[in-house]
Amino acid sequence: MWLPDRPHTLGVDDGPFEKHRTGARAPIVGVMMEGCDLVEAVAVTEFPVDGADVTRFLAEWIRARRFAPSLHGVLFGGITLAGLAVLDPNALAAELGAPVVVVNRKVPSDAPLRSALASAGFAERAALLESAPRPFALPGGLHASIAGGSPELAAALIARTRAKSDLPEPLRLAHLFAGALVRGESRGRP
Repeated sequence: MWLPDRPHTLGVDDGPFEKHRTGARAPIVGVMMEGCDLVEAVAVTEFPVDGADVTRFLAEWIRARRFAPSLHGVLFGGITLAGLAVLDPNALAAELGAPVVVVNRKVPSDAPLRSALASAGFAERAALLESAPRPFALPGGLHASIAGGSPELAAALIARTRAKSDLPEPLRLAHLFAGALVRGESRGRP
């Protein structure tokens, strides 16, 4: 896949939510940027805490956005959203026709997530961990995995969307906005 110097990427993150409350929902924020310094759109939705089929939900939500046709990639800060809702990066990349990159600050380990899924009665969701793309290390200490593209493409997407932080700027901003929706102001690592 050809990638411009200033790719259009969507960073998606969830905000804080109440655990163990019936009917709890988590805010989901998407920030679409060109490169690392031009915010082109912000979208907000919510998803049930520990809800099922987050991949289908996200595919429909992202496809409905006006910016969807111009996306060069979608960035997530982990494979779960809204608690124990497990993303299927391969299915989402296929649905969107765009690479899906999962970025982590440290080496991801499936063991704690598998244990949490089993304890919560969602052991069947662990199958998504088996099919998920394998993570690889990037310069600067980040780890990433990619569905719908190569590790070189993931590295280029991340490099072309980083500015102030180790994280890609669309993902960093989605995290800040999602926190501000719930707390009234953002918190995060500077």
